[in-house]
Amino acid sequence: MKTIILCGGKGTRAYPFTEYLPKPMVPVDGSPILVQVMRLYVAQGYPSFVLSVGHKKGVIVDYFEGKSRDWQVEIVDTGDETDTGGRILGCRDSVGDTFFATYADGLCDVDLKQLLAFHRSHGGLVTITSVPLISQYGTLVTDERGCVRQFREKPVMREHWINAGFFVFEKRVFQNWQGANLERDVLPRLAEAGQVFAYRHDGFFKSMDSYKDQQEFEALIARGQRPWRRDGGSA
Repeated sequence: MKTIILCGGKGTRAYPFTEYLPKPMVPVDGSPILVQVMRLYVAQGYPSFVLSVGHKKGVIVDYFEGKSRDWQVEIVDTGDETDTGGRILGCRDSVGDTFFATYADGLCDVDLKQLLAFHRSHGGLVTITSVPLISQYGTLVTDERGCVRQFREKPVMREHWINAGFFVFEKRVFQNWQGANLERDVLPRLAEAGQVFAYRHDGFFKSMDSYKDQQEFEALIARGQRPWRRDGGSA
C-alpha cells in the first residue's frame, strides 16, 4: 500500500521557518517533519510514498534526490496553489485500490494495521483517524457560587473528537470526489453519502501548525520523549 502525503501548502503560520523552507521540511529532532511522518509508516511496514508537492517543491525534490533508502518515494507536482482535495486527486494515478493519506506536519502513534483493519470492516470509502480535542487554553472548574475549585491546564476534551489525518481511502472514492478542499468540500459530501467512518485513537497526536508547535516538539525531545514512536518514544 502507498501513502499520499500532502506536502504542497505554504504553511504561513510556521513562520519564520517557512520564509525559506516549505513547511514539511521544518526540522524536528534533526530531520524534516515530513521524514518523521514517513518513518511512522516505515516502522509499521509501509515504505511506499507519493509526495504531493507544490509550494517550494524544489527543496523537497533536492532532499530526496540521490538518497539511498529502502523507501519508495514518488514525487508528484500538484501545483503551487492547489488545495488539499486537489492534491490528493492529482495523485490518483499513483495509488492502488486502497491507500493511506496524511498530512506532512502531524505525528501520531496510531496503529496503522488496526486502522486498516477497521477500514476494511465497515465497507465505506474513507476512514479518518480521530483523536480527542486538547484545549489550547486552560480551563476553570467552579462551584455553584462561582468559587474556583480547580485549574485544568489544556485539558483533553473527550466529548469532542477531531480529524488527525492518517486516512485510509478506497480508490473508488475518486468517482465521487467533489470540491477543492478536502476538509470543507470533499469529506463532508462523502459523509452525507454515509461513506466516511472515524477510527478513534486515544493515544498521542500533535500537529506542527506554528513555530510554537515546533518548539513544543523540541521541548519533548529535550526531555527524552518521542511519544509518537510506537517503540516507547525513548531517544
